[in-house]
Amino acid sequence: MKLVQLERDALLKPLQAVTGIVEKRHTLPILSNVLLERREDRLQLVATDLEIEVSTATDIAGGSGEEHALTVSARKLQDILRALPEGADLTLEAQNNRLQVRAGKSRFNLQTLPAADFPRMGDAGELLAGVTVPQKALRELLLLVQYSMALQDIRYYLNGLLLVIDDGQLKVVATDGHRLSYAARPLGQSAEKREVILPRKAVLELGKLLAESDDPVEIGIHASQVRFSFGAVVVVTKVIDGKFPDYGRVIPTTYQKRFAVDRVLLLQALQRAAILANEKFRGVRWLVGATNLRISCTNNEQEEAQEELEISYPGDAVDIGFNITYLLDVLTNVHCEQVECALGDANSSMLITLPDQREFRYVVMPMRI
Repeated sequence: MKLVQLERDALLKPLQAVTGIVEKRHTLPILSNVLLERREDRLQLVATDLEIEVSTATDIAGGSGEEHALTVSARKLQDILRALPEGADLTLEAQNNRLQVRAGKSRFNLQTLPAADFPRMGDAGELLAGVTVPQKALRELLLLVQYSMALQDIRYYLNGLLLVIDDGQLKVVATDGHRLSYAARPLGQSAEKREVILPRKAVLELGKLLAESDDPVEIGIHASQVRFSFGAVVVVTKVIDGKFPDYGRVIPTTYQKRFAVDRVLLLQALQRAAILANEKFRGVRWLVGATNLRISCTNNEQEEAQEELEISYPGDAVDIGFNITYLLDVLTNVHCEQVECALGDANSSMLITLPDQREFRYVVMPMRI
């Protein structure tokens, strides 16, 4: 039975939107598949890993017009479409547990699994809170903090991002216990206060899928799920059940010693110094004086890198160490001319803020060097 007839890119683009969450190897073979559902003049595509579900749809013409559904290997179908010429006309036919893809004189027969066996996310239940923000605004918030999420930490609630709706603001927070990122933006609408922890994978996938546009994304918070709807794409993710650390207590509010420094110059100096940093501990030493910032890295071979930047610092000199990767992360992911660094003493955390973005905070703990 002819399932659909359409142009290559009309299928490839929506397929790429959903296949980012598909694992290459899975204990359940059907989770390596994408669900293709024909409904009248639309073809819906769905992928899931049981924690996240991404769906989208594309308009189609031709075919039988009957409703039909099947699942097929997401990676193989995507690789076939990528290898075909741009603008190629495709015909997809379902027959005897096979999906045949035809384009010109090319033929591909792929094994299918029943659509009835494809696991869908359950009913989300009552909507507890809903807000709408521009896609680029949400994308920018996520990119400002996501690098601070933990990776496979035993404290599972750190392996994600805290999303907060509160006081007319949308706030996002991420921490791995050694550094913390916080960013917020006004919502321009009222909503009931809600906090949810989004899984790491969902956050990274949203960062890829959201467009750099003012088109809206609707965020719906339910008891155990969060739903993001934008354009033709819907991302549904389970939430992490746990108590996120009190970020308000971590962010310093009393530091008086501050200095501003050119972001790019500091980033480049740290990138050079990192070449000779200890590969295991990744330590960098900062000597902060009244007129200069001296940066140094050493390694097990007794090699040393030194850099110096001009600053204006009103406080007492501070000799402090950090994990250089944590500093490189924040300087790479913020986009501004200058950053402002605030210090307590050699045993206290450092606060990095942006002069032109007051609702951003980055706290990094010191390390002994």
